[in-house]
Amino acid sequence: MGQSPVNFLTKIEKQRLLSAIADAEDQTSGEIRVHIERHCKVDVLDRAAYMFSKLGMTQTRDRNGVLFYIAVDSHKLAILGDAGINAHVPEKFWEELKTNMIADFKEGCYIAGLEKAIKATGYELKKHFPWQRTDINELPDQISEG
Repeated sequence: MGQSPVNFLTKIEKQRLLSAIADAEDQTSGEIRVHIERHCKVDVLDRAAYMFSKLGMTQTRDRNGVLFYIAVDSHKLAILGDAGINAHVPEKFWEELKTNMIADFKEGCYIAGLEKAIKATGYELKKHFPWQRTDINELPDQISEG
């Protein structure tokens, strides 16, 4: 049996990512998920959109979920925001985040690059969907794998 996609992360690295997600979501009603797979044999945006739906990302009240999709061995990456957040972010926001992540990844800074992107996403979500007393965590913060 092959290595699990998430096994390329150490336990400490997984915790760092989960902490980054929790910190980002602490200030917003938005939801952030990370999905990691070994391979992506189709168009990366198509696969990310499929996982977005499968993970229930479209089910948030304000349609403000964001998915970071990474196919490790295929060297593919996509960032998808739902309709609510996409209506507010600057036109090139997701593409700029992706470009910055790729630059970090090329330097071997996988966790730091993803943490920075999660933090930037949380900041953007906070601007448009600030946390309210009645907010609940609508989606699990765990790293999913396929």
